Amino acid sequence: MSSSDPNKLISKADKLTKLSLTRWSADWKSATLLYEQAANGFRVSKDYEKAKLAFEKASKGQEMLASPWDAAKHMESAAALAKELRNWTEVIDFYRRASELYMQCDRPQPASDSLAKAARALEDALPDDAVQLYTDACVILEDDGKEQMAFDLYRAAASVYVKLEKFTDAATFLLRLGLAADKCNARNSQCKVYLSAIIVYLYAHDLKQAEKCYNDCSQIDAFLRSDQNRCASKLLSAYTEGDVEEIKRVAQSSTISNLDNVIIKLARKLPTGDVAELKEEAAKGEEEALDENDLT
Repeated sequence: MSSSDPNKLISKADKLTKLSLTRWSADWKSATLLYEQAANGFRVSKDYEKAKLAFEKASKGQEMLASPWDAAKHMESAAALAKELRNWTEVIDFYRRASELYMQCDRPQPASDSLAKAARALEDALPDDAVQLYTDACVILEDDGKEQMAFDLYRAAASVYVKLEKFTDAATFLLRLGLAADKCNARNSQCKVYLSAIIVYLYAHDLKQAEKCYNDCSQIDAFLRSDQNRCASKLLSAYTEGDVEEIKRVAQSSTISNLDNVIIKLARKLPTGDVAELKEEAAKGEEEALDENDLT
């Protein structure tokens, strides 16, 4: 074996970290350098399993050398290799550990990015884990007062929820984005996500919740005066009147065409279900509300 053989480098590094009668202290500095060389060697030769293990050891070495930033970088490399190996549990564990290490450096942006990388890797294989990772990534940025940096993460989480057909969760996350946009004075984004949430409720055949969402969001002056508000109003009126053709016409409008693709696709499929039935349910709900307010 040559001196650059990654297997030999790993073996040599392991010996440097183990105490013996002749070695009273571990030489983490020399060992970590060898682990890094071995990891790169394994990766070049596409031996991803061994490369992953070597990056884990290199990360541990950097931790022992009090360098959490470099430890985090190596942990992300291990996570990327775990993704290549489709070892989803390790993808989660390694990216979460990288995130923790970045937080030790007081670097919330890369800490959030690590979780987002894990989420993107898991969207198809483990979508429920993906939305949790997106959520945690958002929380890190929220806690740091950097909501604007999380806009794409909110959208990604909502998109995964739509794919899972968890429409209430999708709408909730869109409204959370709306709140973040409000804090950042991002009025255009705010109005777009409010309309998007209403469309999600309508796609889920929940006219009552769509109307409630519209009424709640209309308390925000920016939305009340927006094109998105007018579009939502037309859409809800068409539903109330049971006008299928008008629903389809509004769904093709330029206001909706400027929303995110996942929302546009839902809007283009409106109306879902029986609009007449929705109209009857809405009318029944109004009658019940009137009865409750009747004091005679």
